[in-house]
Amino acid sequence: MFPVHRPRRLRSHPQLRRMVRETVLTTSDLIYPLFAVPGEAIAKEVKSMPGVFQLSVDKIVEEAKEVYDLGIPGIILFGIPADKDDDATGAWHDCGIVQKAATAVKEAVPDLIVIADTCLCEYTAHGHCGYLEVGDLTGRVLNDPTLELLKKTAVSQAKAGADIIAPSGMMDGFVQAVREGLDAAGFQDTPIMSYAAKYASAYYGPFRDAADSTPQFGDRRTYQMDPGNAREALKEIELDIAEGADMLMVKPALSYMDIIWRVKEASNLPVAAYNVSGEYAMVKAAALNGWIDEQRVVLETLTSFRRAGADLILTYHAKDAARWLGA
Repeated sequence: MFPVHRPRRLRSHPQLRRMVRETVLTTSDLIYPLFAVPGEAIAKEVKSMPGVFQLSVDKIVEEAKEVYDLGIPGIILFGIPADKDDDATGAWHDCGIVQKAATAVKEAVPDLIVIADTCLCEYTAHGHCGYLEVGDLTGRVLNDPTLELLKKTAVSQAKAGADIIAPSGMMDGFVQAVREGLDAAGFQDTPIMSYAAKYASAYYGPFRDAADSTPQFGDRRTYQMDPGNAREALKEIELDIAEGADMLMVKPALSYMDIIWRVKEASNLPVAAYNVSGEYAMVKAAALNGWIDEQRVVLETLTSFRRAGADLILTYHAKDAARWLGA
C-alpha cells in the first residue's frame, strides 16, 4: 500500500515554502510607467491614481534615477503635449515631449531601459489613435494613413534614445510598418514590444485622466479588441510575430490572465502584461480605506501575472513592489 501524500508537509515552514515555490516575482520583472508633460518642476498628482504624477522632464529624470536605484530595469514613457492637432504632431516631432524625456533619461541614467509608447491618442485633438475621415464622429480610424504616422513616431523616438518601441494603436499592420521604418532609419537592432492583444477595456479610465486622452466622441472599439474574444488574441499575436515583433503584450492584465496564458503557450517570445490604471486605482482606493492589506494584495496580484505566463509586468505599483521585495 502506497503512503498517503500530505501536501501540507511542504507548507510547514517559511523557508520550506520558499524552497518549493513555483513562481517567483523579482524587481527584474517590473517596468514603471511615467507621464511626461512640458514645463519645469512639475509634479501633478493624477486624482484617480494616488501616487502617480504627471511630471516635467526634470522630474522624470529624478524618477528614473530612483527607479534604477530600486533595481527596476526599465520605464515606459507616455507624453502629454502642450498642443494637439489632427496630425498628432507632438507624437512624431523630434522635439516632442517623449523624445525630450527619452533623451534626458538616457543621458542621466544610461543603463536604464527606456521604452517609448508609440501611439497617437494623447496627441490628436479628437483623442483617437490616428487619422479620421473628415466629419466622421464615430471614431473609425483610417488604418493605412495612420501607419505612416506611427512609423514616423517610432523613428523619432528611436533617434531620441528609446531602447524599445512599443506600438499600441492596434492598427492592422502596425508592427510591420514600425519595423520597416526603424530598419530604413538604421535602427535594425531596436526591438519592438507590440501591444499585441489590447482590449477595449473599461479599466483604462484613470489612464485617460493621466494622459489626457479621452476620445472627444465615439469610442475605440473599432480598433481595440472585444473583451469577449480569446481566439482573436492568438490571431493578433500570430500576425505581429510574422511582422517582426520581438515581445508581445497583453493589456489589461487582471481580467485577462487566461489571455496571458494562451499567448505564452502559443509563442516563444517574451510576454508582457500591463497592470493597467483601473486595476491600480481599485487597489489604491481599497487600501486607502483600510479594506485590504495593500502590500500583500499587490505582490499576490503581480505574482499571479507571472504565474499566468508574463515575463514582464508594466505596473504603477513597481516602485512599491521593488521596496517590498527588497525588504
